[in-house]
Amino acid sequence: MSRRSTGPDGIFRRKPIDQIDDETDSGGLKRELGLWQLTAIGVGGIIGAGIFTLAGEVAHQTAGPAVLISFLIAGIASAAAALSYAEFAGMIPKAGSAYTYGYAVLGEFVGWFIGWDLLLEYIAIVAVVAIGISGYIGFLVTQLGVHLPDWMLGAAGTGPGRVVDVFAVLLCLLTAFVLTRGIRSAARFEFVAVGIKVLIVVLIVALGVFHINSANYHPYFPFGFGGVMTGAATVFFAVFGYDAMSTAAEESKDARKHMPKAILLSLGIAMILYVLATLVLTGMQNFKDIDPKSGFATAFASVGLDGAANIIAIGAIIGIITVLLTFMLGVTRVWFSMSRDGLLPEWFAKTSPKRHVPTRVTWIAGIAAAILAGIVPISTVAELTNIGILLAFVVVCASVIVLRYRRPDIPRNFRLPLMPVVPAIGVIASLWLISYLHWETWVRFAVWFVLGLIVYFAYSKRHSLLSPNSPRHDSSSSARSAGEAADGPPEHGVS
Repeated sequence: MSRRSTGPDGIFRRKPIDQIDDETDSGGLKRELGLWQLTAIGVGGIIGAGIFTLAGEVAHQTAGPAVLISFLIAGIASAAAALSYAEFAGMIPKAGSAYTYGYAVLGEFVGWFIGWDLLLEYIAIVAVVAIGISGYIGFLVTQLGVHLPDWMLGAAGTGPGRVVDVFAVLLCLLTAFVLTRGIRSAARFEFVAVGIKVLIVVLIVALGVFHINSANYHPYFPFGFGGVMTGAATVFFAVFGYDAMSTAAEESKDARKHMPKAILLSLGIAMILYVLATLVLTGMQNFKDIDPKSGFATAFASVGLDGAANIIAIGAIIGIITVLLTFMLGVTRVWFSMSRDGLLPEWFAKTSPKRHVPTRVTWIAGIAAAILAGIVPISTVAELTNIGILLAFVVVCASVIVLRYRRPDIPRNFRLPLMPVVPAIGVIASLWLISYLHWETWVRFAVWFVLGLIVYFAYSKRHSLLSPNSPRHDSSSSARSAGEAADGPPEHGVS
């Protein structure tokens, strides 16, 4: 299928929104997901490592009892972006999420920048979450009286004798395997696992509230308000699973109707549970004593509820796996979209003829996440994830403002309120949170960005389907000619 760009040629050429529906019908993905399956994927991506791992780590090291405020600040910034995502999802029901929105509104280079950015961020999130689950597996194994060798319990530098996090590596590979089984099978697993996870969080709140000691809330800001903001920037990736969920738009039965609802439902459910859970965690145990890797399990064990601690550890393992599925789904769909658009080799856009999923990029993403999870400490990977997602939020919030004024005629199933105030809040809040990230995070991100520039100008710009000289046009024309020859002469003799 040929495409025309909208706007100036070159790096700011834009993908015509009117053509997007045409390409989704021929993309190779299968529409299987309903509203509640999409919501489960969103909740699965939002609730996980944020509660079961990062809440304890941020409370212990960065924010103290005010970790609740960190989550609220991150949630407000995320809500402004979520409304922007919801408006786009009702207009552009296409795989790729922020990459596609930026491409259609701000141009190819911005779309490329966000897509390239999300490839790294989503893989890093999968690695963070796998490391978090590994901590709970280690806790559970110890509770059962089994002592594993130190070398396999974490990356070098995270403890004496540690070399690689074996459990995290295996979890990344297992997640890739599940996703290659097809979107319907993955969605069923996600729905059941999310149900278990929500029940575990409710159990945490219901039991933990009876063991709250108000003295543990003092001092409430032991690291000052700066610590709260650093904490908000760190936990931010725990409140935007809807972003990865929106990449599955092409696999939704009615994306224009269901995607906006699923985005808002998933964030609303998650924020309620986050607030209640962090209130219980910091009330049960002094922030200095909270275990950064398995906070809730050790908090319950500290008050004599060992049985509940074991149940929480098992539930955390099951529940956090849903985050792995959501974000690995996200990275594979962004990768698939970029390849289909010509910005990456077409080889990556091939889907399984039987299961209708991009198995090639799924295995590549799984292996990359496994390597990262096995050898890099969780705090380093966690900060790396946030800078890219925050920049993606800036692009989406800015794009929804631009498109509202540039194309007011486009039908919108959902219109965010208080335009342009809400998306402007999303832009400002995201940039504010970015400023609290450590300088090392900027250096790592800059290296990835420079690598992306090299790839874009050496390959993507010339091979883009929006480029009139793209080699992909020749191959597409050849394929169509071959297909027409095989089908015989046109009807009625019209050529």
